[in-house]
Parts: sequence; C-alpha cells; structure tokens
Amino acid sequence: MTIFTNFLRSLLLTIIFSFVVPMFLVGGFLLLLPLVGHIPGLQGLTEAIASQIIHFLATFGTDSPLRGLIVISLTFSFVGALFDMYVYYRCQILRIDS
Repeated sequence: MTIFTNFLRSLLLTIIFSFVVPMFLVGGFLLLLPLVGHIPGLQGLTEAIASQIIHFLATFGTDSPLRGLIVISLTFSFVGALFDMYVYYRCQILRIDS
C-alpha cells in the first residue's frame, strides 16, 4: 500500500510542478522585459518581444493570453504526469527482473 501512496504523491507533485513551471518562466520573462527596457536603446526591442509573446499566448487561448498560458501549463502538466507514470512503470518492471 505504501508503494501506491508513494506513486500518488509523486504523481501529484509532478502535476503541480509541471503546471507551475511554465507560468513562472513565462511570467518571469515578461516581468524581466520592462526592466531590460530601461537600458538605452533596448526599449523598442523589449516591447516587440513582449508583444510577440503575448500574441503567441493569445493564439493558444482564443485571443486571451492568460488562457493560452493556462492551456500550455495544462499540457505540460499532462505530459509530466505521463512521464511520471512511465518512470513508475519502468521502475516496477526493473524491480521484477532483478
């Protein structure tokens, strides 16, 4: 029974971290761009990069960048869960073979 609870705990943590990491990365990058924009000559470049990122996120969120970020985060979370289940399965197979 402890193996099953360990698996569920690992799966839950993987889902949470896989969901949060893209939000922190994109959000952190979007928060960092205005700070870089204070460097002389880079204001136009940082505004163009930020608008392209917002446009990219809006593509996945039906014209809403926040929805796009949530869709991407949910996709990362699903893939992370699949990878965690695969690793658990491989661990069980290798434990049986040895």
